[in-house]
Amino acid sequence: MSRQITQPVNQVRLTNVAVVRLSRGGHRFEVACYRNKIVNYRQGTETDLSEVLQTERVFTNVSKGQFANSKTLQKCFDTTNEEEVCRFILDRGDVQVSDQERAAQLESTIREVASMVSEKCVDPASRRPYTMAQIRDAMKSAGFMVHPTRNVKQQFLDCV
Repeated sequence: MSRQITQPVNQVRLTNVAVVRLSRGGHRFEVACYRNKIVNYRQGTETDLSEVLQTERVFTNVSKGQFANSKTLQKCFDTTNEEEVCRFILDRGDVQVSDQERAAQLESTIREVASMVSEKCVDPASRRPYTMAQIRDAMKSAGFMVHPTRNVKQQFLDCV
């Protein structure tokens, strides 16, 4: 006799999910979005909410699938319209970024700063440009820390 485990029919799997969180009135609200569409929405290139959100519902906990009730929404946002609340959370909420994405962004910023230094600076003795490896080693030995959110040009000037 074999038993088969079945999945619930009404359960929706959220893949490629990015969570945008906002705390307001002592409650935490979350929306499930597509990772690459959040940036486009905040820059103004994407205006269609259905393209950005995975579900047009407001959650108290996305990973557990707990929806926010309308009484709490009314108390904290003065409306029960979930579309308006989703727009508010997308505009003002914090995007949860994974460790891998954060490391990739930091590596990209380091590479940009090092490439700017290699383009603009030359070795005075040999009159040849510095290589990326030389610049990275010099940045490490000098204790220069790259900030992933600061302007690359400003960090280039600080590095030089």
